[in-house]
Amino acid sequence: MFSELERAHHEIFMRQAIKLAKRGIGSTHPNPRVGAVVVKNGMIVGEGWHEYPGGPHAEAMAIEKAGDKAKGATLYVTLEPCAAHGRTPACTDAVRNAGITRVLFASSDPNPKMAGGGKVLTASHIEVTGGFMAEEADGLNRPFFHYMRTGRPYVTAKAAISLDGKLATRTHNSQWISGEASRLHAQGIRAQVDAIVVGAGTLQFDNPSLTVRDVEVKGNLPLRVVLCFETPRFNPDSKLLTGDAPTRFYVRSTNEHAGKWREAGVQIEQLSSLDAILKHLAEDGYLHLLLEGGGYLHGSFFEGRFTDELVLYQAPILIGGRDAISLWNGLGVERIDHALHLADIKRRVLGDDVMIRGRVVYPED
Repeated sequence: MFSELERAHHEIFMRQAIKLAKRGIGSTHPNPRVGAVVVKNGMIVGEGWHEYPGGPHAEAMAIEKAGDKAKGATLYVTLEPCAAHGRTPACTDAVRNAGITRVLFASSDPNPKMAGGGKVLTASHIEVTGGFMAEEADGLNRPFFHYMRTGRPYVTAKAAISLDGKLATRTHNSQWISGEASRLHAQGIRAQVDAIVVGAGTLQFDNPSLTVRDVEVKGNLPLRVVLCFETPRFNPDSKLLTGDAPTRFYVRSTNEHAGKWREAGVQIEQLSSLDAILKHLAEDGYLHLLLEGGGYLHGSFFEGRFTDELVLYQAPILIGGRDAISLWNGLGVERIDHALHLADIKRRVLGDDVMIRGRVVYPED
């Protein structure tokens, strides 16, 4: 497509667009993160990024900042310009009206209501190159793309484990397996997701607050979600009743405790399957979930093939015991060649711990 020299030239500006898009992490929910730069005569004359839902799109912001210099310029944008009017006018109109003569975009827009911008611009005699550095840009919006493809949220499972793979002791004690550096890193992940999910066991034994601490949250605080077979016993001392963030219970059946939880401000939804729960959350705009439950909840998500990414903080301790809580408390697999594995693995030393992060790959049926 490009010579080596041309590609290096274009990469400079697309990398800047990707850098700009990252400014929207945590604030664009549920919209995608997008960055754009307008370049003329080898110089950036306008920059933009999508800051919040309903706000200007990255292309419109960059074009506005470029002003008259946009005429005859090249636009670099991390996501294909939208071709339809949503909360804001179509970006293809802004591109054409500004006199942009060339567009390079990275990720194709998977939203059928907005897709097709590349074809619209080409029909307007604007030179368009799509898919440039798409692999790098796709990572900006993995939850959004996943939802468009599956109708479910993107699930990142997070856990602190011992060297022998335990989440907690036989008495359910788990505070703290990981060190301070790992816990701060985990708070950074919390600040970027739409909801934090635990199970009834975590609610009972840990009394978690499920809030974001010690890091900045740009947008709304994540929804706090508890998955239960039935409405848990009401606990007036629950840290979920502080009002710091919205809280929702998903239950298969309700009981006499439901009314007290509702009076205390907790939403209660009755659904019978994980698939239905996940689709319900996605329909409400919660596209990226952080799963922090115990071994049975993690096991249910693995066995249902709902976990998309895994983040482990492995501490240099041994817990031992057959009754200690394992990461995957479920059936597991029968054979090693049926095992789940991680791809695109990243490792990082955090204090005395090792963080391991990767995309979950399920075996073929």
